[in-house]
Amino acid sequence: MKKRKAKIIKDPKARGEWVESVFMARAGELGMAVSKPWGDSRSYDFVVGRPGHFVGVQVKSTIAEMGGGYGCTVKRNNKAYSRGSFDFVAAYVIPEDAWYIVPVDKFAGRVTLILCSNSGEAKYEEYREAWHLLREAAQGEAVNDPVASEDEQIDHPSNTALRLRSGQAPGGAADESQQPRFPSGAMGRMQASFDYVRRCMERSGTAPPKRDEES
Repeated sequence: MKKRKAKIIKDPKARGEWVESVFMARAGELGMAVSKPWGDSRSYDFVVGRPGHFVGVQVKSTIAEMGGGYGCTVKRNNKAYSRGSFDFVAAYVIPEDAWYIVPVDKFAGRVTLILCSNSGEAKYEEYREAWHLLREAAQGEAVNDPVASEDEQIDHPSNTALRLRSGQAPGGAADESQQPRFPSGAMGRMQASFDYVRRCMERSGTAPPKRDEES
């Protein structure tokens, strides 16, 4: 199936806000906890992870063709970011609908990354859609976090999506005919999130009233 080309938003600020929303959606679909700090004075746009182990992510995007690919600028006030500003850059090549998850130490001192390049000297292709790097860095010691384990037992919608993509039935069941479709629409995802919260509350004994009781 041919990938749909994204419509380019002309206003840079509006485009940046849209790209950030796309990042949050993609990371959330992959089961990562994403938070955005208040204000815009931080050197990172998002933190990913759980209490005790967060990583900072700077989100960038590009539509500018350069060097046989697309040039993504990674700088602030026309200067390279200082060491320790963030842990990863998540760069979105909008025309190709491609994300690059690049650790900061792989481009230290550089202000332009050439992405989606056809050149034999392409440096960052191994980081294309490398969401696993962000997940692994954000997990850290949280892999033994009881909250994380409980989320998996309750069956978070994002975990269901990952299993469906890999061909595994939800909850480890082998019967593919029992696999529910992961909702793709906004209303479907909202309902899935609501159902997830309800299951969490039922598990803790604080379940909200059933719908027939609400009416």
